Amino acid sequence: MQIIGSYCLILVITLIRLNTVSAQAHDTTSRSTEIIQDSRVDELVKKHIQINQVLNTMDGFRIQIFSDSGTSSKNKAQAAQEEFQAGFPGMRAYLTFKSPNYKVRIGDFRTKLDAQRFLIELTADYPNAFIIADQINFPNPD
Repeated sequence: MQIIGSYCLILVITLIRLNTVSAQAHDTTSRSTEIIQDSRVDELVKKHIQINQVLNTMDGFRIQIFSDSGTSSKNKAQAAQEEFQAGFPGMRAYLTFKSPNYKVRIGDFRTKLDAQRFLIELTADYPNAFIIADQINFPNPD
């Protein structure tokens, strides 16, 4: 009899605990959170969206394959860009000028890891190429 009484007591305590846990879980799901923020935060978010739509770029990475300055540097940069485009027609190459250098950078990589993977393919043809953080174009929606 004593053993049956102990089992009943354990059963009752277990049922009470389960009921309490269930009630607590129900209370937490019915709670709501109110966020109080300055109205200027919404204005800043809207301005950020507008700026991104106008710029149409984002932070990312490119691989620089050429940089030179001097009298014939523009011609050399154009030749490097054309040579790259012939060898890798699916990848975009960008020629930029920032005094006094002409540079050719390639790709629109969202992560540095993606740029590193492609850099491995380039090392035979462009041993001095390196990864640089840059503003990249948004990916094309395919």
